[in-house]
Amino acid sequence: MNDPTSRPFPWRILVSELIGTALLVLVGLSLVILMFGAGTPMASLIQSEGLRRLITGFLFGTTGASIALSPVGKVSGAHINPAVTLAFRLMGKLDLRTTLVYIAAQLIGAVVGSLPLLLWGAMGKSVEFGATWPGPGISTSTALLGEAITTFAMVALLAVFLAFRRIRPFTPAIFPPLYAIMVWAEAPISGTSTNPARSLGPAVVSGQWQGWWIYWIGPLAGMLLAVLACSFLARRIEVAKLYYFDSDRDRLFRRMP
Repeated sequence: MNDPTSRPFPWRILVSELIGTALLVLVGLSLVILMFGAGTPMASLIQSEGLRRLITGFLFGTTGASIALSPVGKVSGAHINPAVTLAFRLMGKLDLRTTLVYIAAQLIGAVVGSLPLLLWGAMGKSVEFGATWPGPGISTSTALLGEAITTFAMVALLAVFLAFRRIRPFTPAIFPPLYAIMVWAEAPISGTSTNPARSLGPAVVSGQWQGWWIYWIGPLAGMLLAVLACSFLARRIEVAKLYYFDSDRDRLFRRMP
């Protein structure tokens, strides 16, 4: 009776997560192109590259937070990142079939969201449409470590905020400052992906596959370490979402004895 394969296929989750990931990639990488593409007016308006990285990270995180608070977040929880979905899976919040649906939707959505980036033309091509690879002079091991550390920070903060009811409503708010700091500090090392789907999309449209495996192994290693470090919080996380809507709270209340 509890066999998950006996339940209807979660089409709403698939479509919602696909849309959410596509939006994250399209908006987030458009910001990268606008800030760093060849010939961009932003280079003269904001001459400090570090400041542009800080602003880009903040706006990228704001995009993710907005998606979490949108109808996408209400349906699927707006994981929009295989590392986040696998963290929920390892904490016992998702069954295997639903986990695979999330990840498939995220990977497809990332490619779909990257296709319109081609409209940026030469400016987009100059930065390979936001593709990630190790920075100049950066070793593979250093880039891998950078991805693991940044993903660890992201997943660990998610676990802490989702575990405690008083700060849980503010979970989406961690993304703008977190990514502002991480992109400012770590982008020259690996590009600050923290998200295999985010790296897959522009790799497909640009053909830039340099060190592609780093953006799977690094985030997944960081996620695994964060789940292990925060395993004591797993039982306090009630729903596999980044924001609890009223419908989620009502459902949780009805489940209480």
